[in-house]
Amino acid sequence: MRIGVIQASSQATKNQIIYDTVLKYAPKKSEVINFGCTMEENDKYSYIEISILVGILLASRTVDFVVTGCSSGQGMMLACNSMPDVICGYAPTPKDAYLFVQINNGNAISLPLGEDYTWLGIENLEKTIEVLFSEPFGQGYPESEAERKIRDAEQLKEIRSIGQVQFKEFVNILDISLLESIKRKQDVIQYVRAYGEKEIADLLK
Repeated sequence: MRIGVIQASSQATKNQIIYDTVLKYAPKKSEVINFGCTMEENDKYSYIEISILVGILLASRTVDFVVTGCSSGQGMMLACNSMPDVICGYAPTPKDAYLFVQINNGNAISLPLGEDYTWLGIENLEKTIEVLFSEPFGQGYPESEAERKIRDAEQLKEIRSIGQVQFKEFVNILDISLLESIKRKQDVIQYVRAYGEKEIADLLK
């Protein structure tokens, strides 16, 4: 599994914590790539701009899963779910993270990085990420309902696919100012060009 870490600039102070924790608990042989946003970056990115970058990373198959977040986690979750090919959960607790990946089998998770960030907040984040990657995704839960839950998750993906434009069309109608803004995030753009599907990578030229 290739896992991307990227969150809004408003929570840049949490980036290293998130990356280190994902690296610690990611499944064996996974590759974890830190796309920021970090305190060292001069350019600042809103959760809207980051959600588009999350969409690019996933639609291009550059990564398989994204760990992201913003101050509340809610805005990033909603924005990511507006992107074609993204199913993003909201995980304020370990239980939420576990249920999302087991029942909904999505490809991104949004964390509330600005809430209650005392020592206990960091402890909660670590436990949330640990539980997130504790078992293979999409097994269904509870066990007695697993078959139905897996079937429902697949139907959700089919419905979203029908109800959304394809990513190529999305990029073509995206506001040019947003497109130019996200293209400044060269670590993401270069990685997509190197490892992503050519059709999506070509849209970013």
